[in-house]
Amino acid sequence: MWKMYDALIEGIPEGCMVDEIICGSCNSFVRSGNGAGIAAFRPYTSRKPLFTKDLMGAPLREVARCIKSWNLVEASMGAAAINAYYNNPQVARQSGVEFSDAKRVEDRNYDPFIMSQNEIKSKKVAVVGHFPYLEKFFAPVCDLSIIEWEPEEGDYPIMAAEYLLPESDYVFLTCTSLVDKTLPRLLELSKEAQKVTVVGPGTTLAPLLFDFGIGDLSGFIIKDNLRAARIVGGIEKVRIYTTGQKVHLTKGV
Repeated sequence: MWKMYDALIEGIPEGCMVDEIICGSCNSFVRSGNGAGIAAFRPYTSRKPLFTKDLMGAPLREVARCIKSWNLVEASMGAAAINAYYNNPQVARQSGVEFSDAKRVEDRNYDPFIMSQNEIKSKKVAVVGHFPYLEKFFAPVCDLSIIEWEPEEGDYPIMAAEYLLPESDYVFLTCTSLVDKTLPRLLELSKEAQKVTVVGPGTTLAPLLFDFGIGDLSGFIIKDNLRAARIVGGIEKVRIYTTGQKVHLTKGV
C-alpha cells in the first residue's frame, strides 16, 4: 500500500532542503527554494503534530516522509513537502504542466468541473469530497453521487465509496485522500472507471501517479509564495487560489 508514497518520496532529489514550514488551521505549507506546496487536513483532526525537532533546514525528503504518519497534521506537512518539489513551477513545467507566467489567471478556464462538463454528460459520476458549486456544474448533466466524510444533505457517507465507485464511469477524488491514506483504496475501487481525476490545490503534479490508475491531475501552482504562506498562517483571509493558477496534467500528455 505504500508503493505510491515511496515513489513520490524517492523522486525528490537529495539536495532539496526545507526553507519554510507553516502549520495553519487546516492547511500545511512548505517551501523549498522557489517551490512551495500546500496540503490540507480535515478541520476535526487534532492539530498537535508529533515532531520532536525543528524541521527548518532539514532535507525535503525527510519532511516528505511524514506523509506516512498517522497523525494527519504531520502527514499534511509531508504532503506539502512533496508538493514543494513536484509543484515547483520549473519542475511542473518539465513534467508537461502548462500554465501562464502571469501572476493571476482566471480560474474558470482551468476549473476541473467546468472543463469536464461535456465529457461526463449522461454518465455515472462519483465525487469523493463536496467541492463548491459541484451540484451547479455536474448535477444537471450527469448521474451524480457525492461522497463525504461529513455528509451534507444529499451526500453519501464515505462507506458508500465501496459500492458507488465500482459502478461509476468517471470518478473525482479529493487530494486530501493522499494525506489520510484512503487514496490507494479509492483508486482500487475505481479501476473500472473511464477516468479517475484527483482534484484540489494539494494535488501532487507528479506524472508517476499515472502508474497507479489516475488519469488526470487537477491541481494548483503557487506563484506568490509569500502570500500563500500568509494565507495558510491565517494572516490574510482570502482564498489560496489568489496566489497562483489552477492547472491540470493528463496521462499521455
